[in-house]
Amino acid sequence: MDNFSFYSPTCFVFGKDAESKVGACVKRFGGSRVLIHYGGGSAKRSGLLDRVRASLDKNGISYVELGGVKPNPRSGLVYEGIELCRAEKVDFILAVGGGSVIDSSKAVAAGTLYDGDFWDFYCGRRISEALPLGTVLTIAAAGSEGSPDSVITKEEGMLKRGASGDALRPKFSILNPALTQTLPPYQTAAGATDIIAHLYERYLTNTTEVEVTDRLIEALMLTMKHEAPRVIADPDNYDARANIMWAGMMAHNNAVGVGRSQDWNSHNIEHELSALYDCAHGAGLAVTMPAVFKYVMNHDVMRFAQVAVRVWGCDMDFAHPEKTALAGIEALKNFLKSIGMPVTFEELGAKKEDIPTLVNVLCHGNGRSGYIQGFVRLDEEDCRKIYESM
Repeated sequence: MDNFSFYSPTCFVFGKDAESKVGACVKRFGGSRVLIHYGGGSAKRSGLLDRVRASLDKNGISYVELGGVKPNPRSGLVYEGIELCRAEKVDFILAVGGGSVIDSSKAVAAGTLYDGDFWDFYCGRRISEALPLGTVLTIAAAGSEGSPDSVITKEEGMLKRGASGDALRPKFSILNPALTQTLPPYQTAAGATDIIAHLYERYLTNTTEVEVTDRLIEALMLTMKHEAPRVIADPDNYDARANIMWAGMMAHNNAVGVGRSQDWNSHNIEHELSALYDCAHGAGLAVTMPAVFKYVMNHDVMRFAQVAVRVWGCDMDFAHPEKTALAGIEALKNFLKSIGMPVTFEELGAKKEDIPTLVNVLCHGNGRSGYIQGFVRLDEEDCRKIYESM
């Protein structure tokens, strides 16, 4: 296990009607002038925004609002949010929505206190300070409600890149599983896929002797394997949604990723798909993960065989561990297909003729040097072959 420092100060308020406590939470963490940042009309139609406003009013907290966050959140709205926060002297940001809204809120929080272009943070500059923020989560998927991470798409060039810093960890997150019960099955499945991807990205490590975090990751994978089909079959299953919501947070606040190298090649490769085609991130990951895993499997075949046995119930073939590893990858692919996710380019709406563009932006966009580095180093030729195998 590698040396590590882990800092995760977020206060989680979990359960039915938890959003009624949002005003008290904002007050607890020093907010007095709030930007409510949200996405489309669902937060309005469901009455959630009204409940949030009522809680803020009850606690004497003033606010301004900025809606319009889209899936794969865009840089243009971030710039608008920064200007609004500065003009209105906002001192706290409240994200009401899923990972896209939270990621956009984090970008606004960092950019408001920064003299330069907020995109600098998405080119590698570390975020050291940001406005405090809280979240009211409506989709279990990205884990941004507990993480130090944010992903934004820059409209110029359609570059989808991430930024990170402990200053971006929410001060509090309101987690009411009932708020996810109105999600369409496709969104629920895409969210579950994203959670599974966050676990695999940590599981694929070159660090040895990490049994504790291996077992924690496996437990969360088994939870998703059990709960995702249940909630697809019964969208009103509160208990299944509660387990998925907490698993999503645990998968990405890095509690299960400490002390070990991590991968993130699948995420990097997928980001080009959701940037170009504006597909759901989880759907893109469903297509990407099996292709990446088959390509890199021989780098450490026993790691893939281990997860195949421990999570997917495959039999271990000690004479031919590659057969076990492949069986595990195929089991993952079949599982994703069973919950309604695409597993090929055609199903996703991607086009083979766009592969050269995907590879070029992936390996050279935003200052990259012709490759991506994770569990293994992948150059342009590697990435081309992975895309083609999809």
